[in-house]
Amino acid sequence: MSALPKQDLLSISPERIGRIIDVLSMISVGEFSVERTTIPIHEQDEFAALEETLNVFVRELDTTRREHEEALTRLATSHREMEEKLATIERQREAIRDLSTPIIELWEDILTLPIVGVVDTQRSVEMTERLLHRIVQGKARCVIIDITGVEVVDTMTANHFIKMVNAARLLGAYCVVTGISPLIAQTLVQIGVDLSAVKTLSSLKEGLRECFLHLRKNNSGTPTQQR
Repeated sequence: MSALPKQDLLSISPERIGRIIDVLSMISVGEFSVERTTIPIHEQDEFAALEETLNVFVRELDTTRREHEEALTRLATSHREMEEKLATIERQREAIRDLSTPIIELWEDILTLPIVGVVDTQRSVEMTERLLHRIVQGKARCVIIDITGVEVVDTMTANHFIKMVNAARLLGAYCVVTGISPLIAQTLVQIGVDLSAVKTLSSLKEGLRECFLHLRKNNSGTPTQQR
């Protein structure tokens, strides 16, 4: 039986092995860079191919990490810009709500809420929240809900007004609804909406007079003029 041919063994210094181990350790914990972990190649032997391969891997890994960090930076910037845009949109929506549902202090202790357009559930909730906040904030004692600008009133719209009036009453405010046109009055009768529990008047002027009478009755004097 013939003996196997004897091959030449490659002698590698412990320092070169140690550098390989150090680079792999730094890569494993993410503390690598091209400057810090590139292995200097001084000998052109078979082991140098492994060293160069590891250097190429470190360069590609470093490039990938930089691209990833740049992508994260762009994403964070885009997220901040999106948040700023959303905040701007929300401020614009708030401004539109303020314009579409202005709450005016007609006189001392008297607020008026002129409503124009269609009143759906979402708008009703927003109007009620803002009205109640103003009542508490200004300690208003009378509220006039003027619907002169509302062209169509159905059962749902009427229920919104009734809920709004009841909520204002719970905060101690005397509440009247003004601006009911003959057409709306006829429609409410036809659809069977009961507004007997709500004080209704034809005009804002009459609503203001009614509030003066209410304040005079409760104060035993005339209301003071708005400053």
